Amino acid sequence: HLRLCLTCGHVGCCDSSPGKHASAHAHAIGHPIVQSMEPGEDWRWCYVDQNFV
Repeated sequence: HLRLCLTCGHVGCCDSSPGKHASAHAHAIGHPIVQSMEPGEDWRWCYVDQNFV
């Protein structure tokens, strides 16, 4: 599943994927909020607060 960084537009895979590129980007770059890009999903996640926003 793909996640979109709401700060810069980077697209990375979810934490269920081996690479965990979305959370790796958030921690390395400091961009905390991602949005799901999956059809039918409408949520955002903050890596800092570890909560939906």
